[in-house]
Amino acid sequence: MIKKTTKKSAQKPAPPTTRKRYGEEFKVQALERARRDGVAQAAQDLGLQAQQLYTWRARAQERDSLSEEQRTAQADLAKLKREVARLSEENDFLKKVAAHFAKGSK
Repeated sequence: MIKKTTKKSAQKPAPPTTRKRYGEEFKVQALERARRDGVAQAAQDLGLQAQQLYTWRARAQERDSLSEEQRTAQADLAKLKREVARLSEENDFLKKVAAHFAKGSK
């Protein structure tokens, strides 16, 4: 049996939806309110989906942890630079001592 395909009536495509963009200050205040009043209540009061607040909170935590990782990396870098400077001084001293003993043995 052969099925006939029917043409669908020409429907206008739905207009593209535009997402509302929120500024960083709004997000911080919304997260503070969610922490204080609870996510569900804050989302309802602000006209947001609760999932949006959860997403913002997860991203803020990632950003904070990256900052902590960067601070740790900077501390490690400073420690390594101090170690390099110390070893460089030791190396210079040992070169001078070796030169001194080399002169004395002649």
